[in-house]
Amino acid sequence: MRRNESLKKFLDYWPGKRIFGIFRFLPIFFCLGAALEYSMINWDFRGQVNFYRTYKKRQIQDKLEQLVHEEKAPVS
Repeated sequence: MRRNESLKKFLDYWPGKRIFGIFRFLPIFFCLGAALEYSMINWDFRGQVNFYRTYKKRQIQDKLEQLVHEEKAPVS
C-alpha cells in the first residue's frame, strides 16, 4: 500500500490536475515518442542498420520487384 500512496502523491504534484485531468500527462508521452522516433532514425546498430536505412532499402526492393514483374507480364 505504501508504494501506491507514494506514487499517487507524486502524481498529484504534477501541475494541471484541475484543468486537464488525466490529459496533463500527454506531454510526457509526446516527448517519449519523439525520442523513440529520433533514436530509430539516427541510432546505428553496430554502424550497419537503423530504421531509416531498412525502410529505404525495403522501398527500393519493392520498386525493383514491381518493375521486374511489369517487364515479365505479357503486353497485350
